[in-house]
Amino acid sequence: MKWRLSAAIATALLITSACSGGSSDQSTQGTSLTQGCDGHCLDSGAQLTAADVARIIAQGVAEAMARGARATIAVVDRSGNVLGVYRMGQASARAVLLASAVSASGAPLVKGGLEGIQLPAPGVAANIDQLAAIAKAVTGAYLSSEGNAFSTRTASQIIQQHFDPGELMQASGPLFGVQFSQLACSDFVVAGPITATGPGPQRSPLGLSADPGGFPLYKSGTVVGGVGALADGLYSIDHSFPGTDQSLDELIATAASYGFAAPVDRRADQITANGHLLRFSDVAVADLASNPVAAPPLSSLSASVGALVPVAGYSDGQVRAGTAFGSPASGIRADGGLDFAGLDAFVFVDAANRPLYQPRAASDGAALGANAMSQPEVQAILRNAFAVSSQTRAQIRQPSGTTARVTVSVVDTRGAVLGMVADRDAPVFGADVSLQKARTAMFFSTSGAAQFLGSLPPAQYLSTTSGMLELPAQPPMTSYVTGFQSFLGDSLALSNGAVAYSTRAIGNLARPFYPDGIDGSPPGPFSKPPGTWSVFSNGLQFDIDNNAIIQHVLFAAGAGTPDVAPGNCAGVGPLQLSPFAAPGTASDRRLGNGSQIFPGGVPIYRSGMLVGGVGVSGDGVDQDDMIAFLGLHQAGSALGTGIDNAPAARRADTLAPLGVRLRFVECPQAPFVGSDVQQPCNGL
Repeated sequence: MKWRLSAAIATALLITSACSGGSSDQSTQGTSLTQGCDGHCLDSGAQLTAADVARIIAQGVAEAMARGARATIAVVDRSGNVLGVYRMGQASARAVLLASAVSASGAPLVKGGLEGIQLPAPGVAANIDQLAAIAKAVTGAYLSSEGNAFSTRTASQIIQQHFDPGELMQASGPLFGVQFSQLACSDFVVAGPITATGPGPQRSPLGLSADPGGFPLYKSGTVVGGVGALADGLYSIDHSFPGTDQSLDELIATAASYGFAAPVDRRADQITANGHLLRFSDVAVADLASNPVAAPPLSSLSASVGALVPVAGYSDGQVRAGTAFGSPASGIRADGGLDFAGLDAFVFVDAANRPLYQPRAASDGAALGANAMSQPEVQAILRNAFAVSSQTRAQIRQPSGTTARVTVSVVDTRGAVLGMVADRDAPVFGADVSLQKARTAMFFSTSGAAQFLGSLPPAQYLSTTSGMLELPAQPPMTSYVTGFQSFLGDSLALSNGAVAYSTRAIGNLARPFYPDGIDGSPPGPFSKPPGTWSVFSNGLQFDIDNNAIIQHVLFAAGAGTPDVAPGNCAGVGPLQLSPFAAPGTASDRRLGNGSQIFPGGVPIYRSGMLVGGVGVSGDGVDQDDMIAFLGLHQAGSALGTGIDNAPAARRADTLAPLGVRLRFVECPQAPFVGSDVQQPCNGL
């Protein structure tokens, strides 16, 4: 029998939530709205206590027990620290299959990349249920803010080949490719410590998740973390959005988040993107089989139910309190006027509270000479982009009319980070993604892109179908280069630096259909073709990182492999399986945290010479595009040093492969709060 709130309990919870500024259940009825939380509610110091974490896990376990299921549940704080992982049942009985689609018999329909990996397998004592739960929890925490609450179901909606999923002849999702961010191989996200909480943003073992069953957690109207549940044995996506489904994982995560649920007026289902209403959850508290309020304490559960488990590289098997986001301990705190006086800016710091990415001069002076960017130029680009964001109407924030909250990154032609700054309450995922965008726009605009890609070792996909671990080699990475050159009809493409590519342009070329969304069209040269494409194996973006991702997954799963060395996702060689041995890692940092293939990154030029890239991410892809493009232009106009966007004659939108013009940037119409300016990017 499904449990439903009594009128007395509902009234009491409504009163409680009205005082706290958050909602107290996962339904859309009987909950209060968030009042006055515009990013400043994080100043309250709200955080998850150890008791909160134990309660969240216990509530999820109670729902799983009521349904006769066994779940793995993970809780993280907003910085990505893993605060507890609980597995019901024996590890050997908790096999999980990674597959975007399966046949009636349960076999994966697509093979390659992460597709078809299933652990544990015969003779392989390794688990990925805990990794899936952590990735779901991280996704809920990282995609959300005081202005928007996104779940892993929301993520599934916005990363697939059509938006909405299942609607043919529609362009791909606005955050197509974001799943391959927050990677363990990154030189930006943080690894550990596992015996305590530390500064973030922390890494995720599987990147961002699109499998329903991950939610953000709120206290006092602000995000304090996320929870993820995996019980159905399948780590996948939601293929079609016209209907709803009763996901077991989502039901368990709903129960777990009870009392810490996202405010109703901030949830994805109150937000539109490109004319589509976003989705948050297909279930509500009324659908639960248990009463979360009556869930037995975690400490009372016997070993026959389950146990807290250690996770290699993430947790030592203990329950911990989270950090207060915005404090130095979280790794993201207010600048305090040090580098961005007069701006409500936030910066990234280490465990000693030292700023990590203060504006600095470029590292490529030996190659560029006087054309290399100076510290004042980097600071001006960051400040001007920040100023544009403070005037821009956000796409994915409530209430309507709120300004965008983003992270801005600047890199030089070696991929070195020259500066990063974030808006107050910018979603955490945007930090790593903004850096990916800056590097991607810079990298593909260089004259050495073809040579670098050709030098990378081939991807070696992990296969477990034979009952043992296998790493079959894939075609050399040069196949992407030659395919791209053939697609453009230019044998010098990516080797002469003649074209300036934005991440929007690269994204056009990385979709399974070109033009994007036109079913039956050929795939872009950086994409896998339909039938082999999936969100787990999308082409060049994934293959650059594949070897590093696989090595880390096996390590975190407990297979006995060494962990991937953090610091560079590109250039990791093949993993040796018998005996296990770590491959070498290239020192080139041009794609040090991977690449990104949705809008918001543009290259930086000085008088026609490429000198770097700027990336923006956080509050709508057209907004990201405009903030990067317009912020760079305004910085150049103010400085008068020649720094600006790429010359119009060299931009990728001068190319029209297959008769369809690429796009460079797309600026929204009437984008500013309190202004009637219609086309701010025209003529620039």
